[in-house]
Amino acid sequence: MKSKATRRQFIKNSSSLMAAPYFAPAAALGLGKTVAPSDRIVMGAIGCGGKGKHNTQQFLNDDRVQVIAACDVDSAHLKTATQKINQHYKTNDCQSYEDFRDLLQIKGLDAVHVSTPDHWHAVAAVHAMRQCKDVYCEKPLANSIGESRAIRNTAQSTGRILQCGSHERSNHNCRFAAELVRNGRIGKLHTIRIQMPCEQPHHLTAKGTTGPLESPPVPSSLNWDFWQGHTHPVDYAPQRCHFWWRFILNYGGGEMTDRGAHIIDIAQLALGMDNSGPVKFEASGKQIKDSPYDAFWDYEFTNTYENGVRMIGATNGPRGLKFEGSDGWLFVAIHGGALSASNPDILPEKIQKGGNVSINDPIPDDFRVRLGRSPGHHRNFIDSVLSRKPTMATAEIGHRTVTICHLNNIAMKLGRPIHWSPQREAIIDDREAGQLLVPPMRAPWSV
Repeated sequence: MKSKATRRQFIKNSSSLMAAPYFAPAAALGLGKTVAPSDRIVMGAIGCGGKGKHNTQQFLNDDRVQVIAACDVDSAHLKTATQKINQHYKTNDCQSYEDFRDLLQIKGLDAVHVSTPDHWHAVAAVHAMRQCKDVYCEKPLANSIGESRAIRNTAQSTGRILQCGSHERSNHNCRFAAELVRNGRIGKLHTIRIQMPCEQPHHLTAKGTTGPLESPPVPSSLNWDFWQGHTHPVDYAPQRCHFWWRFILNYGGGEMTDRGAHIIDIAQLALGMDNSGPVKFEASGKQIKDSPYDAFWDYEFTNTYENGVRMIGATNGPRGLKFEGSDGWLFVAIHGGALSASNPDILPEKIQKGGNVSINDPIPDDFRVRLGRSPGHHRNFIDSVLSRKPTMATAEIGHRTVTICHLNNIAMKLGRPIHWSPQREAIIDDREAGQLLVPPMRAPWSV
């Protein structure tokens, strides 16, 4: 008699059966008794500093997951992560790697989270999916449109599950706000105002940094060449590395992709444009002279959709997005999803009193468009790994959102409007702009 297939064997054999319904037992869903180790999703952490710490902890908190390995090019980050994982499980079994390709060779590994700097997202995620691993990939999905497209295409061709870390998608208030807009509660939508202020201490520090950076010896804990990856090599400086990389366009896209990947993402959800985007990009911004940080500040942009809706962005606050329709407006705060409206009566009483929508709150009967609710962004990823159903922030969704962010940066860099075909995913009649869609990649790295 044939032995019964394990949960992990089912997952590995299910890519061709994604359309078929899958009903997991309550234990496998984390409901009821503790999940047996043999039935858990076996996971590795790629990137252990900053956001990587948070993501690792979120997956450690899920009884359906067994985190068995960690990877980072900074051995100090790696040591901390390994200790944390071992302390959680009360073992010394966590495997440590500097090279993510070695981690991906672990037998029985089901999934990874990619929590590296942005310029590493595509290389790591594409490699992982080609090795038949499901991927939770931090936002923004990638540091260029070409790299983002490679992630999306690989997810589609391999059938792997991917969750982009745009966690506001799993916020109940944000999903409810998108439903309000799509169900006409503010009338016909005509304008979305994207508000991304750059006023926090780290913004002010970056904006105030000018002149050449000092280049001390590379710390013994850091493989600086590996950290740089496919980008052109430069001298090490602490201000180029951990955290501060996000304001250097070789590694990140500045606030445009940092918070933009959250705020613009909710605009896409409310527009029902998760597989499309604007057709015209007009943007201006300031780069600070003699600064090591070449990201754009004091930006303004207008993105126009084919249906005439305009998405207008600037650095004014408060942080979030405002939907303006023929019958009023609705504001969504990012982060957190606090809601306010021109007519408070369109909001549930609990929100009017400062509360939030919960996963159990009934959806109004007259809502024709219903977007569902999430148990939490990380739990939603594990739910999808088990069921093989799409996540809240699929590769396609993450790709379309970050495409908008990068096209705004390209329009600012060139100082002229960009015309874009969402269907062909191509810049129209502007060869110079088209060459900026994919960065040159230093060997041996490619996607």
